[in-house]
Amino acid sequence: MIRQVHYFDKSGKENTEKCVEITASLVDEGYKHVVVATTVGDTGVAMARKLHGKGVNFVIVTHSAGYKEPNHIELLPENKEEILKYGGKLYTTTILTHSIETAFTQKFNGLYPTMIVAQSLRRLGEGVKVCCEIVMEACDGGLIPELEEVVAVAGTGRGADTVCILKSAASKRFLDLKVLEILAKPRS
Repeated sequence: MIRQVHYFDKSGKENTEKCVEITASLVDEGYKHVVVATTVGDTGVAMARKLHGKGVNFVIVTHSAGYKEPNHIELLPENKEEILKYGGKLYTTTILTHSIETAFTQKFNGLYPTMIVAQSLRRLGEGVKVCCEIVMEACDGGLIPELEEVVAVAGTGRGADTVCILKSAASKRFLDLKVLEILAKPRS
């Protein structure tokens, strides 16, 4: 198999449109499950518009309520409405590598296993780390099946700058999760 890989000069939302195009082409190849990270919802809306009517199961994963500050929800209501209108499934959950252990780290200055996992995955890029997290989260929520090849889209900060194909696994079976292909990512 020969595939083209896109390396972006820098990370960020200016790469979102290209990531959406790459994802749509993978769906056209026959991929049936797409998982996309979004914060305020702009990336989720762009993907929902592009994938609408393609017969694909697409899941938009958002930060948990209170991620930035107590009682705060980042996903904008108008973006939530549009994602749902175009057939996207929304899943708001705790980031697997940013949960209770983060509180212990901040309080006691320790280093805990999920933080080691997060830092290890970041060697490949923030987007690759997030792709792994959102696929496991979507499996945990029963929104995509395990042991399937799925397309995952994420970014560094806002927007999308990373597209991967993963063999899905729930977080309980983290060691079964496989990054099969990285089709786009920033070099920085």
